[in-house]
Amino acid sequence: MKRILVIQTASIGDVILATPVLEALHSHLPDYKIDILVKTGMEGLFTSHPFLNDILVWNKVHRKYANLIHLVFKVRRRHYSYVINVQRFFSSGLITTLSGSKMTIGFEKNPLSAFFKYRVPHKIQKGIHEIQRNAYLLQPLDLQKISPVIKLYPSDKDISNIKKFTFKPYITISPASLWFTKQFPVGKWISFLNEVPAKIPVYILGSKQDQKLANAIIEQTVHQEVFSLCGDLKFLESAALMKNAVMNYTNDSAPMHMASAVDAPVTAIFCSTTPDFGFGPLSTRSIIIESKQKPSCKPCGLHGLASCPEKHFNCALNIQNDQLLFSLRQ
Repeated sequence: MKRILVIQTASIGDVILATPVLEALHSHLPDYKIDILVKTGMEGLFTSHPFLNDILVWNKVHRKYANLIHLVFKVRRRHYSYVINVQRFFSSGLITTLSGSKMTIGFEKNPLSAFFKYRVPHKIQKGIHEIQRNAYLLQPLDLQKISPVIKLYPSDKDISNIKKFTFKPYITISPASLWFTKQFPVGKWISFLNEVPAKIPVYILGSKQDQKLANAIIEQTVHQEVFSLCGDLKFLESAALMKNAVMNYTNDSAPMHMASAVDAPVTAIFCSTTPDFGFGPLSTRSIIIESKQKPSCKPCGLHGLASCPEKHFNCALNIQNDQLLFSLRQ
């Protein structure tokens, strides 16, 4: 049996950005069975994926290293023709190196890339999106000219499960982020929602851990139809809800990529970061919001930070409600 393994054991946004690799492999190597290896929790992104053969899951929370060794042996037993590592960390490099495959492909930045058959550069360059950088991993397979497509597949059941929320036009907001300087401030979300037309329901999306943030927004906004769905929806249910929204408002974070993966309309707010890094939205209808008065300190890093280094956070605080409301008028 001809098999391919794609490895991406990072967080949700990075996993979604790896989906163009799956699309290309399936399109041009239809005789191969494709598996993906992700960390615990990310498997929900692929439960109804139409052409994945299997989802391998690494439990990194309990017995992390014992589970890693177990995975290595599991991968070796499958005798993969190709192992494509989309991640740049040591653990994924170890799985790749010990996979037993004669065709291992990964980024040069991986600490174990010297042991890969093919090593591909990963460079942050203006105008090059991350999905294009990931697509470079397909060069050894002569698939580098493929136009990458980001895609998730909500099932009919996922779509049915969110119908109760779609009885009239609505918007979603995804206010949380792992990083402070990527997160539009709570007060700014509240100020924005106070100006959203009263007839438009607003659904707050996020994990259970985001419920406190959602409650703070609901308690302080004057908008009467703001509802939290944090922790209530599965990944693909959230994607289905986004797909049918009038607009989805996100930070520079995973929900932006989720919207792109179902071609949902998205307004992406970039506080400390910039789309020039190559992580911007890809939906047909994408609007990028940044402070019109760009602080001289922006961007302050490739990724978000735990606090504003300059103590003012003007890259977020200078964004005006009219900039967000504009996308509702289009």
